[in-house]
Amino acid sequence: MNPNVSTQRIAWPALIVIVVAAAVAPLFVSDFFLNSILTKALWLGIAAASLIFLAAYGGMVSLAQVGLYGIAGMAYANLVLADGGAGAAWNPYVALVGALVIATVVGLGFGWIAARSEGIYFLMITLAFSVLVYYFFSQVTGLSGFGGINSVDLPSVVGSPEQDPLPRYFLTLVVAVLVFLGLGALSRTAFGLGMQGVRDEPARMRALGFDVNLHRTLAFGVAAFVAGIAGVLSVFYNTRITPGSINLAQTIDVLIVAVIGGLYRLEGAWVGALTYALIDNYSREWVPEVGNVLGPARFNTLIGVLFLIIVLASPGGLIGIWDQLKTKIKTPRRPAPAPTPVPQTTE
Repeated sequence: MNPNVSTQRIAWPALIVIVVAAAVAPLFVSDFFLNSILTKALWLGIAAASLIFLAAYGGMVSLAQVGLYGIAGMAYANLVLADGGAGAAWNPYVALVGALVIATVVGLGFGWIAARSEGIYFLMITLAFSVLVYYFFSQVTGLSGFGGINSVDLPSVVGSPEQDPLPRYFLTLVVAVLVFLGLGALSRTAFGLGMQGVRDEPARMRALGFDVNLHRTLAFGVAAFVAGIAGVLSVFYNTRITPGSINLAQTIDVLIVAVIGGLYRLEGAWVGALTYALIDNYSREWVPEVGNVLGPARFNTLIGVLFLIIVLASPGGLIGIWDQLKTKIKTPRRPAPAPTPVPQTTE
């Protein structure tokens, strides 16, 4: 088994406390914090969770997740006829299902191609997929518009986020919890255990009769479905989508979120996303002198420094650092052994 992969799972009491705290957070935070920090962290965490699911249980670090959630977002925006597209408008709920189906099918195709490679080759192939999606929507303006797709129609359950952000926040929270529980449950099924076997010993799994490429392809499809959910929620969050929002920088950002939180623990996706959102919004206020010198680059500098510190301190990210602290606290210090008495000799 990969030594970097943690088999620990968040305890139910801790999960319940976190969900309850998130549910009552709107009573104590401003609308700005609710929108720009918490809601963004929730849907961005879902995108990172799709990457962590592949890395932790499949041994595949994919850079195609932003491309996949961009496909879902663009599909949803086009299907609901934002900005007066061609054809008949779809009901937002039907368009939501259609967008997820499209992202999942494309993800299965990507997975079928990438499953035959491993390591750095897998990483580069998935990066190529993400870049391909970006350039496709950048050049096919019939699908993405010249300035993106704006004023996207939202489902009634989201309401009007500009006037009342609570429905969108609670919807995103519920979806994030379901994604976390769903991926955790899937990892304990026969398919999930098979994935972990393929991750650790692919040659042995082939010898046992498992179709390794099929397992990897299906895992990629599951991750594409989760990334598609994040893509649709990102449209709900921004009420628009542009090719610039699914570019290479965003691809790297999702990877950074996953690594900062903990690349091999599902809950690390949301820990990393919350950290990312806080630094993104408050970097100038926290270090005004640095902000004045670096200007717009201050965020990239700070997140890069944090990334290096965490990678050097703990390959398991912030979750790994927390686990190390808990282990040190729980492990009692053993008293130093008494010196062995030296036998005296008599002359």
